[in-house]
Amino acid sequence: MKTTKLLTLILVAFASITITSCVEDDDYSIPNSLGDEENAGLTTIMNELASGDLTEISITDLKNLYQTYEDAQSGFDYDHFIQIPDDLVVKGYVTSSDATGNFYKEFYMQDAPENPTAAIGVLLNQVDSYNQFNLGREVYIRLKDMYVGYNSNEIISIGGQPDEDEVGQFTANQIPNKIFRSTTTSTIVPLEISLSAINESHVGMLIIANDVQFPEELSGSTYGDPSQDFDTQRTLQACEGFGYSNFSLETSSFANFYFTPLPTANGGTITAVVLKTFGGDNLVLLLNDLSDVQFDNARCTPLDINDFNVVFQDEFNNLNNWTTFNVTGAQVWGTTNFGNPAPSAYMNGYSGGAQNNEDWLISNAIDLTSVTNSFFFFETDKRYDGNDLEVYMSTDYSGGDPNSNGSWTQLDVIIDPNANSWNTWTNSGNIDVSSADGQMLYIAFKYTSTTSAAATFELDNVTVLGL
Repeated sequence: MKTTKLLTLILVAFASITITSCVEDDDYSIPNSLGDEENAGLTTIMNELASGDLTEISITDLKNLYQTYEDAQSGFDYDHFIQIPDDLVVKGYVTSSDATGNFYKEFYMQDAPENPTAAIGVLLNQVDSYNQFNLGREVYIRLKDMYVGYNSNEIISIGGQPDEDEVGQFTANQIPNKIFRSTTTSTIVPLEISLSAINESHVGMLIIANDVQFPEELSGSTYGDPSQDFDTQRTLQACEGFGYSNFSLETSSFANFYFTPLPTANGGTITAVVLKTFGGDNLVLLLNDLSDVQFDNARCTPLDINDFNVVFQDEFNNLNNWTTFNVTGAQVWGTTNFGNPAPSAYMNGYSGGAQNNEDWLISNAIDLTSVTNSFFFFETDKRYDGNDLEVYMSTDYSGGDPNSNGSWTQLDVIIDPNANSWNTWTNSGNIDVSSADGQMLYIAFKYTSTTSAAATFELDNVTVLGL
């Protein structure tokens, strides 16, 4: 197979990672209630892990293994999968259920029941898999001679065979020899996240979003559109600052709740699995069950900007309100004749190739001495792969190198995730800086790049509001 030689080299590079990913607690307990054949298969896995004849690879490292291969390809004519030649096993906890018909011949699993860091798909020629691979079930998959790569939604998945240039399903004969349950069924604690913060890293995870609702104009609609043959997407919205953030909920035409009316009168929480649309173009949420929609609260209303005062605002006609500090690298912050609208602040660490850079853009003192309930927001447009901007606040900066002057607190912000698109501006969300109320506030944007990757960033519409 044309990928085998390259994969061998990739596996060598990952050898040190997979070794450290082995189970470290040496607790290879033997289940007693799975049936003789499955019990024996899992017992063998535990014994081989304990003896070192089998290596556990994390979901993160397994996905990176494939992504390394994918990133090395060019053009369009290549297989979107690799075959695993080594004795590896991966473990996960099931996050999806096909009990309602919203999933079909697949399940998803994440690397921990709570606070997961990665998730992956599993393709199998089996319906009603929830009876065996139920929500929260701990699952081990033997990977030798199996396949990892993209499914039809461009989600990295595990399968038992190729399907043209994608990963194909485990066959009915492969399933009992490759996929093993333990007796453990853990409670999956959904990852709490806002709709606007969901990104590619959450695909396959079970998440919960609060203060969510369906738009009122969908009143009278059902989860599925009766005119559609396959999937239906319905808009979810959440109040964030002075507007709404939107996300799509996708429902299969085979779901038993396809014709159930949407609960548009109220809002609340939704628990669902993050996936992608067919072809992988957009992120969506898929429900396991209607009980995961708990809309028992009053609908939310965005903040009224008229209730707040503008304390500081900059659209970057120049950098007069800012100090630039270059820690390393020849590139520095400036402005560009692009923006939302133009101009905007600009930083690019590429010059004949990616360069090492650390550059700070630090606001002049923003007077909050008579302000309460302050927050700020901004917009970014990211191009090319590279580190995201880091955003900090301080109340005691007095100039010079920010690494040695001032106490800086990193802020949780949303940065444009669309590294390969142009003019796709992303709002940061409303960032609470009320801890600086009654003081002077400094806001800093820290840009870093390496010789491996240097993103281009445009920054615009920095606004601080308060009462």
